Amino acid sequence: MAHDTPPLAERSINDVARITGTTSRTLRHYDDIGLLTPSRVGTNGYRYYDADALARLQRILLLRELGLGLPAIAEVLAGQRDDTAALRDHVRLLESEKQRIDRLIASVSTTIHKLAEGEPLMAEEMFDGFDHTAHKDEVEQRWGADSYAASNTWWKAMSAADQAAFVAAQKQLADDWAAADEQGTDPESDSAQVLAQRQFDALVGIPGTPSEGKAGPPREYYLGLAEMYVADPRFARNYGGQAGAEFVRAAMVAFAATRWS
Repeated sequence: MAHDTPPLAERSINDVARITGTTSRTLRHYDDIGLLTPSRVGTNGYRYYDADALARLQRILLLRELGLGLPAIAEVLAGQRDDTAALRDHVRLLESEKQRIDRLIASVSTTIHKLAEGEPLMAEEMFDGFDHTAHKDEVEQRWGADSYAASNTWWKAMSAADQAAFVAAQKQLADDWAAADEQGTDPESDSAQVLAQRQFDALVGIPGTPSEGKAGPPREYYLGLAEMYVADPRFARNYGGQAGAEFVRAAMVAFAATRWS
């Protein structure tokens, strides 16, 4: 009986997902849109990737880190853009991000030391490297300068402990979304809808967020955020990448269909 064993140079889709830290869902999506075609598909339906396909995937992931969307990446790989210049920008971005991460490490290390020694904490030290104004332009463009000013004033008025708790809660929610996507969760399932509810609840009470009184943000605002998570790679990275952001959007759309039915 013949066995569908791949050549040594090939890797299965599950191997590639594990090695690269992406998901099989993402790789299938890349195939569906013609961005990354597997070198072959076995009789068992599994996708396999040879050295050329893996090299192409490396370039895709590098360009995703640069912040390019999938259509732009397709153009780069087709030779319609200056990919050398894009990769130089990528290196500069990584160097900038490395500096920010180094600051975060130093900030958290200082907090750990001071907590252990019983020394007083300083908010300026605790949050060096946390850029809560990173999306200032997007907020002002989409929802007005008053919205950003109100939310920024709210943030600065918080105690260091409250700021830390807020950041931790947001990160935990993003991690939970990414984990649910990794597990192949149905966006309309109960567990995904619990996450969508948490996403909604996280918006309630933040000054500057459009609100329908105590009912929380309106449908258009909530769905607008869902679309933004997919459209902007910077937001998509919070949810494990493009496929993760699309999972979040699908769950939020399902949530909205129920809440505002």
